[in-house]
Amino acid sequence: MKKIIPILLSFLCLNTYAQQIKISDGKWKGNLLIWKENKIVDSVPTELTIKTIIKDSVWQWKTEYISTTMPVTKDYNLRVVDKQKGIYITDEGDGVELMNYTFGNKLYSNFETSGILLTSSYEWIGNDIIFEIASGKKTETMSINTEVTNYSVKNLQKVIFKKIN
Repeated sequence: MKKIIPILLSFLCLNTYAQQIKISDGKWKGNLLIWKENKIVDSVPTELTIKTIIKDSVWQWKTEYISTTMPVTKDYNLRVVDKQKGIYITDEGDGVELMNYTFGNKLYSNFETSGILLTSSYEWIGNDIIFEIASGKKTETMSINTEVTNYSVKNLQKVIFKKIN
């Protein structure tokens, strides 16, 4: 196990295979499914709008959760840091920036806030975009290996966005 982890980590850190994602302007709609511990607990109609601010480098990334009880709009910017390496930043404003990394047709982000680890991804398949975000907390492991920290996956949100224009 000790030999496998460094090899796996060094392979995952290689950016040689990073490919550029194809971000295009448009509007997508879907139904966000919200899971808690493997059970769907809610669903929310959701819209994603992507609009170019600076060609090939900055986009408005606006997600609207169309809830009758608690509507939410997240209006962020996505910008290129290094196209060759597939590195982007989601700028949430107020100094909050999330690093994103591309591999093939997917954009990934891992971050921790308030003791919760979140992993998000956007995947482009044809005209559709699949968005997922999973979250969980650090677990008390039974592992003898103290080099490994485990996190639960207690919550998942997923939407398959269909392009409408």
